[in-house]
Amino acid sequence: MSENPLFLHDPNDEATLKAAGMPDPGVTAVTVAQSQPEPQIARAERRVLAVLFADVSNSTALYSKLGDTQAKAAIDECFERILLLLARFEGRLVKTIGDELLCVFPTADQAVLAASEMQVAIDERRFGGQAIQLHIGLHYGAALVSANDVYGDTVNVAGYLTAVAGAGQIVASEAAAVQLSAALKSCVRPVYRALLKGSGRETIVYQVVWSRAEGELTDVSFDFSRQLPPDMGALVLELDQTSLEVRAERPSVSIGRSSKCDLVVDVPKVSRLHLTIQLRRTHFYLVDQSINGTWVTTDGGNECHLLRAEMMLSGAGVISLGCPQHAAPEWRILFRYDRRSVFRLSDATAAVLPFPVPRR
Repeated sequence: MSENPLFLHDPNDEATLKAAGMPDPGVTAVTVAQSQPEPQIARAERRVLAVLFADVSNSTALYSKLGDTQAKAAIDECFERILLLLARFEGRLVKTIGDELLCVFPTADQAVLAASEMQVAIDERRFGGQAIQLHIGLHYGAALVSANDVYGDTVNVAGYLTAVAGAGQIVASEAAAVQLSAALKSCVRPVYRALLKGSGRETIVYQVVWSRAEGELTDVSFDFSRQLPPDMGALVLELDQTSLEVRAERPSVSIGRSSKCDLVVDVPKVSRLHLTIQLRRTHFYLVDQSINGTWVTTDGGNECHLLRAEMMLSGAGVISLGCPQHAAPEWRILFRYDRRSVFRLSDATAAVLPFPVPRR
């Protein structure tokens, strides 16, 4: 490990506890309470580092096939496999967000090498008898770092790149690619153009070629526009005094008459589960599952009726359940974009360092 690690060591590591003057994990709670100094608020500091997200591809299908318990166990086993690799590249696990890991590394080289090793390790194994694929995105830049978290546009951009990466792919920002050593620069290739949050100029997105198999790469042509869809920000839904967001930490919201829905509309014409709104990569989709259908009016005034169908939401507008909006204006759901990054994170739904010491 580096002399100035980015994050605290694993709280279950006995050597780390002794070095920090902490009691052994076997000491009783009473002894710990007596010897523990007064807690202090960790202050964030600005550092330049590489931020990496690794996300399980198509985890919904995995949960559907295996069931919740077995699928969660398979993904946890996959994550533990990844944790075994981090120390080799001075990497630290920051947190998990659903079926996604957030890690940091001191350099772009270490992040790219770790990402490649992650893909190789997962590609070679089966978890719960099933193949699992990762899509990985990484960015290099300044971020605010505290003891157990990391914040800022660098994190948002890494999340965005993860969303646009395909299954089994690693994509990296231009800022990360230019930091690579000569040997690793030969392992990346430009594939897209993009406008990233926090930057007013067009940049290049690179693919990291990690697979040893030959003949798998698609020829890339920049003879025409290959700009990725932008990060439009979170989608905000408002009904009366209730407001909720659809974004990376909450990629699906259910609306209907049932009390189990995220947004409850208790009206007879509304189905128990009337619709869902889903974040898929960088776009939001309304999926109608009702009997009477859903009416969507865009900010341009056009109204369309969806019945067991879906549409991509853009801009701002009104969603009406079970009837056109003029028939029940009091039950209109307003939607609009929050222009901040859809990939920004909060502590509320994240699990920090959730795993035991990896098995060796």
